[in-house]
Amino acid sequence: MIYGEIRLEAGLRLDLLVEELVIIEIKAVDALNPIHDAQLLTYLKLSGRRLGLLINFNVVVLKQGLRRVVL
Repeated sequence: MIYGEIRLEAGLRLDLLVEELVIIEIKAVDALNPIHDAQLLTYLKLSGRRLGLLINFNVVVLKQGLRRVVL
């Protein structure tokens, strides 16, 4: 992968890529932390995509575990 003029040898390890447009990062943690947001933002920036979803399945109601990120 090339980011700017820098060639990165490590590939992305994102969880899901839907229709080549949306990156979905899946978690099962007590609470989402800023590091989880940073991880998704990094994937978005490196891949050139604009939309991502951060989903935490360790919640009572799934709606509480959704976070939408747009660049």
